[in-house]
Amino acid sequence: MLTPLVSVLLLLGLLITLFGAVRRVRLWRQGKPFAVNVWAGLSNIPRRYLGDLHNVVAREKATAHMHVATAGGFVAAMVMLSIIYLLGINSGAMYLLALIACMVMLLGAQLVAGRRRSAPAHLSTGPWVRLPKSLKVFAGTFLLVSIFGLLGIDNLPSILLVLLGVAMIAGMGEMLLGMTWGGPMKHAFAGALHLAFHPRPERFGGGQSTGLRPLDLTEPHLGVDKPTDFHWNQLLGFDACVQCGRCEKACPAFAAGQPLNPKKLIQDMVVGMTGSSTASYHGSVHPGQEPQLGEKAVCGGPERSLFEGLLDPDTVWSCTTCRACVEECPMMIEHVDAIVDLRRYLTLEQGATPGKGPDMLENLIATDNPNGHPPQQRNNWAVDLHIPLLADVKQVDVLLWVGDGAFDMRNQRTLRALVTLLQRAKVDFAVLGNEELDCGDLARRLGDEATFQRLARANINTLSKYRFKRIVTADPHAFHLLKNEYPDFTGNYSVYHHTQLLAELVAQESLKLEPVRDLSVTYHDPCYLGRYNGGYEPPRSLLRAIGIEIKEMERSGYRSRCCGGGGGAPVTDITGKRRIPDMRMDDVRETGAEIVVVACPQCSLMLEGVVEPRPEVRDIAELLLEALPQQTRYLQAAEEEAS
Repeated sequence: MLTPLVSVLLLLGLLITLFGAVRRVRLWRQGKPFAVNVWAGLSNIPRRYLGDLHNVVAREKATAHMHVATAGGFVAAMVMLSIIYLLGINSGAMYLLALIACMVMLLGAQLVAGRRRSAPAHLSTGPWVRLPKSLKVFAGTFLLVSIFGLLGIDNLPSILLVLLGVAMIAGMGEMLLGMTWGGPMKHAFAGALHLAFHPRPERFGGGQSTGLRPLDLTEPHLGVDKPTDFHWNQLLGFDACVQCGRCEKACPAFAAGQPLNPKKLIQDMVVGMTGSSTASYHGSVHPGQEPQLGEKAVCGGPERSLFEGLLDPDTVWSCTTCRACVEECPMMIEHVDAIVDLRRYLTLEQGATPGKGPDMLENLIATDNPNGHPPQQRNNWAVDLHIPLLADVKQVDVLLWVGDGAFDMRNQRTLRALVTLLQRAKVDFAVLGNEELDCGDLARRLGDEATFQRLARANINTLSKYRFKRIVTADPHAFHLLKNEYPDFTGNYSVYHHTQLLAELVAQESLKLEPVRDLSVTYHDPCYLGRYNGGYEPPRSLLRAIGIEIKEMERSGYRSRCCGGGGGAPVTDITGKRRIPDMRMDDVRETGAEIVVVACPQCSLMLEGVVEPRPEVRDIAELLLEALPQQTRYLQAAEEEAS
């Protein structure tokens, strides 16, 4: 009898899957507590899956169609089969719907097989190669079962019943048991719950959540050394990895031949969590690196240090914190949070910051800036610009946050250009002068949370003495911290990047510009302005306002390649085959542009560090300065000469 066989096997498969789910949840719950609203989270799964997750998947149209057919067909088939064989509602319409669902899934399985036949290098192999076959076995078997049901055929020859039973067991073994016991389909179960209990629920529905969370410095153990140091829903997120390799493809450090592969990093976390000596990762590796998991058995354990034979510290220090991996991840995994947590342990517990890191952190402690410049020289760049000090005026519309560009001659040009533009637009602004301290970005990204919190609190204490409507800065890193991370320490401000304010002034006609001479220009999106804060349009609107048609790089906007200057990467200086800024300059050269416009002091320094001949590097404020009307420029020159 076919019906009893299907009912028994389906029920048995679901029960074993449920038992595996309990086991899997217990693995995740070994992590640190993290409060979630269980029912609200579960109810949000459909919306987050169909909306946020598929918005990322749909960036690759063929993959999106494949995923909709396979996942949608499987879910629909399981629902219909459960109704028919477990609830006993077995009308012809039900069998027909089950048949259609299996056909859709079979089509999706064929698309999966086609993708695997010409798999790109970033797509994982190993057990993933057999996935199309498993999908076809499941879909094909229950397609046949649905046909028999639709035709009213229940009595089958014993040999056919045996064959169908074996096929059902094989199909359900990968599709159901694999969801909770381990295998390629594990991402479906963990991924759904990851959407429900995400560490950053603010990301869903079009929101942004990119600020690092504060570390409680009173805890006896700081940072992450072993899997149980992560929050439990971070462990859940690692388990949701589908090993699609989009993060690997986007990572500038991996492309430069450095030790970091974000996909492998996440799988290392899974191995550490499960303690499994049977690895599940098969992917790209640079020559000379250690063999990937799957080629070499690696034992982990939830209470064992991740740095004991599983994770090389250089992997963690290679990251530029550009969030390209996070932006590309369809499962919305937070790679950067995990990396900074690991860095916090290495820096605060082990004192193992590499390269020039220890010197920079000592300078921050001694002089409140990473390069050890005398603090009293912070305002020297502006001595002839007659900028009011906030300490003198007490109240102002705009506080100009200068940042550490004040100590660098290259970036002083940008600041001077910005000041001139603000003065010509008659903006009421002032600076803190020597009262301004480093914002703490470098310390925090290097894992020195203690130094960051000291700097943040000191700056917030200074700002509390004055009144201003908003803060403006030309440094996206300072912009991000002041806007998104200082609020955790009671520093709540309206913060603008200089391109945002300048775009507003141009739109209001407070700042009048003229078209510049014909220029061949491309624009480089800073990571901390773009991916971290969605600031893609204001810089482009400014360039259009002065008559420039941008020659966009292939990797621009949310897919912009990092310059290599974030996350303390220039400080830790992990070697690779190439330099990240050299690769970015190659992107620039491909456009044929003579000028690459930037909007970040780090980007200026990194790209100007590329060996010439190369396109000229200009900050957007410097370019706008050239677009001031001739009369204004003559007045400016006369005023500077008189002063």
